[in-house]
Amino acid sequence: MFQNFRLAMAWVHTWFGLFLGFVLMVVFFFGSLSVFDREIDRWAIPESRFEPQPMPSFDEILKPVFEDMQPSRESVDQMRSRVDGPMPEHFDTPVRWGVYTTHRDPVLGLFAGYQVPNAHNPDELVWGTRTIDPRTGESLPDDQLKIGSRFFYPLHYSLNLHWKDLGYWIVGLAALIMLVALVTGVIMHRKLFRELFTFRPNKSNQRSILDLHNLTGVVALPFHFMFAFTGLVIFAGIYFPVTHTQLEPLHDLHEVMESQETGLPHERAGVAAPIASVDAMVAEAQRRWAARDMAGDVGFLALQHVGDANGYVSIYRAGTDRIALTGEGIHFNASTGEVLREDPPPSAVERIDEFLTGLHLQHFRHWLLRWLYVLGGLTGCACIATGFLFFVEKRKRQHAKRGQIGSRVVDALAVTTVTGMLIATLGILIANRLLPVSLPARGTWEQYCFWGIWGLAMVHAFWRTAPVARARLAPAWGEQCWAIAVLAVSAVVLNWITTGDHLLKTLSAGYWPVAGVDLFMLVSALVAVLTARRLQRRARPQPADSGELSGEAAHA
Repeated sequence: MFQNFRLAMAWVHTWFGLFLGFVLMVVFFFGSLSVFDREIDRWAIPESRFEPQPMPSFDEILKPVFEDMQPSRESVDQMRSRVDGPMPEHFDTPVRWGVYTTHRDPVLGLFAGYQVPNAHNPDELVWGTRTIDPRTGESLPDDQLKIGSRFFYPLHYSLNLHWKDLGYWIVGLAALIMLVALVTGVIMHRKLFRELFTFRPNKSNQRSILDLHNLTGVVALPFHFMFAFTGLVIFAGIYFPVTHTQLEPLHDLHEVMESQETGLPHERAGVAAPIASVDAMVAEAQRRWAARDMAGDVGFLALQHVGDANGYVSIYRAGTDRIALTGEGIHFNASTGEVLREDPPPSAVERIDEFLTGLHLQHFRHWLLRWLYVLGGLTGCACIATGFLFFVEKRKRQHAKRGQIGSRVVDALAVTTVTGMLIATLGILIANRLLPVSLPARGTWEQYCFWGIWGLAMVHAFWRTAPVARARLAPAWGEQCWAIAVLAVSAVVLNWITTGDHLLKTLSAGYWPVAGVDLFMLVSALVAVLTARRLQRRARPQPADSGELSGEAAHA
């Protein structure tokens, strides 16, 4: 079929990369934004624009909030079909309380799980959440969409397609294909260093695009490989769900045996018991961490079997001073405060897993490294986008002569995925500033705006890519770049008008979460304007390339 192995690898690289490159573009871009998801949350929810706070007092602030919580209506409605009989109006049996924070969270998120009478699966719970100001315990509006952590971040790894975990499977397949594309991309280049470290912007469109594709691919090659691999490791439990399918009885038995080994009760005793001072348990946990030269704040706190004699409190250290995602957990008897267990040092395999997970999720406190993550993600976007462009540039003249529409379709999808995605992202931020705060289901409307704007960008892309059928540059690229510039500046201005937090104010106050988002959008606007002007100059018909491309690129 192919003359040699390298040409076979070129075919694999081209077609596999094309079909799943659209997914990978979304994954890379929203993964880059997710590095600063909490900062985007603060931009989107002005009530949360204060400095990050440590874990507050459980006894004085958190416990009253937990006791006042109830499951959300959505969680109850989803559970109805798995319960014999009517659902109770009020849930009186909390099974689990939990609270989590990071060094970047000003507000505090609480969750609580409740037992459901007559449930088909007695272990299945209904859940409620609450967002509070940790300084006072005051509840904040929970219907406002945390655009960074609750929309952009899950879009990165699940495409927000939750039916049968479809989004996870699509992203997992794309990550696997990306590993294949990285390997084949290296194999297909004969003169590796000369081709991969060369950029000739003044050459023809096709040559300069291929140079940029190669350059962005190789510069961040370790980053791209690491993120694709660690992403697959993190969600291995979804892709190979043996513990909850084929081996579910063994999994249940393992949980029982583990509870016997650790001394942490697996079941409720059925005997009511009060909760001792959790603040005292936190102080003891911090004392023990400090004794091991690991002084730190609490990152995660959970109560299991709430109000029961078998209840216990698990306290985990915020591991922001290390890459490995580990919490050094200490567990206490909830009613007496007695230490039940300190998590032992992890095994070698567990250490590797913790390191790979922490490397991907980047919860560490290192701002320069976080920006390098953003740069690596955006470099991946540039690599994928130039791959789309090269595919179109190489084939559009042949397709124009034969009357084929393949190049036009790919170009329209590329416009939708590259510039259209940016327009939709700015659109949801503008909707966040324009929609009334009192609007019911406001967060849902913001998401509708995102998908609707992206759909309109796709319609525009297909409408304005007709010149590709005549071997010319599609004007959709330049027009959507101008739209990005206008929308980015508009979002910054609307933030100023609706909150009073203009850029000079946030910069002078050193409040970088909001200032950083505004600056990022202004830089995006500048890049979009420069790109649009360059595209206008490039819009003139180009002469056919005269054998400048390397042999392997010509067969890609």
